[in-house]
Amino acid sequence: MIEITIPLRSHDEAILVLGPYDRFAKLLRQALDIEVYARGGNLCLKGGTVDVEQAKRRIEHLLGKSRKGRQLDLREIEAILAGAGGDVRSGGGGPMPPVSSEGSEGHHFGTRPFHTKSRTVVTFRERAIEPRNESQRRYKEMMDELPLVFGIGAAGTGKTYLAVSQAVRSMRRGGVRRLVITRPVVEAGEHLGFLPGDLQQKLNPYMRPIYDALFDLLDPETLMQLEEANLIEVAPLAYMRGRTLSNSFVILDEAQNTTMGQMKMFLTRMGEGSQVVVTGDPSQNDLPRNVRSGLPDAIQRLRGQEGIGVCEFSADDVVRHPLVSRIVRAYQPRPQDPESSGR
Repeated sequence: MIEITIPLRSHDEAILVLGPYDRFAKLLRQALDIEVYARGGNLCLKGGTVDVEQAKRRIEHLLGKSRKGRQLDLREIEAILAGAGGDVRSGGGGPMPPVSSEGSEGHHFGTRPFHTKSRTVVTFRERAIEPRNESQRRYKEMMDELPLVFGIGAAGTGKTYLAVSQAVRSMRRGGVRRLVITRPVVEAGEHLGFLPGDLQQKLNPYMRPIYDALFDLLDPETLMQLEEANLIEVAPLAYMRGRTLSNSFVILDEAQNTTMGQMKMFLTRMGEGSQVVVTGDPSQNDLPRNVRSGLPDAIQRLRGQEGIGVCEFSADDVVRHPLVSRIVRAYQPRPQDPESSGR
């Protein structure tokens, strides 16, 4: 049993090697009988001599490519860490083949089986989601027709839910290969301090709203299978840096909490064959007061450009509890309010 340390140049390199929710670390643990974790800004490997040396070679190979400026996609990283060579090119594979339409579960649900790369069969149970007002109808039409759509406005208007539903539908029909949902990790006006547990347990509270929408559209077993097959990825915005998201349906949720730099980084991740939906409520900005939100800035820069749509929702479009619409109106800024100028 030996333990070695691999120096890292930045936190981003730790994310690159360990992966979202420690996905790549788990891959290494499965492929080689080792422990791998970050400590003091470095990467630590512990296990048998042969396995540790093998893991060290794979990690240094990965870091070497990254440090040379190579853009690495998810499959290439996994191939390198699994010892498969790492020659997979970004954007390969093409769209997922159309799925069959056999089977149904009553009037509102249909089952749609398809094969993942690991040859397991996953069955989609798609819930029929219909727009409930004119704004939702326009929003859905934009997502049907445009590669980049901004859905902005009041809470409870279905911005995120409809985007997730559209993504599941697109993936089921073979329009995209995978679904990527991300959001910035920002505390909503509270200082939570140290959170116990591993990386996934620390991030779960921030990503919970996304899973709530997914669980309403997919049964838990299907969602777990899709995540294990890397067909659905839910990850913090920081994990998007340096990636090219090709043949994917990508959703940025809570976009009002992105900085201008983060928004530019995210929008430039868009790869061939991908669709991007950005959702947010500018009135619920949790950024520090001296930091400008990247959401209104992006809309100001991009509104009206070809291939880009902006759908704005108001208090009249709220589809949650009837009181939510009244609450939204009550909190709309007035000239005499000290915070009416926003951020």
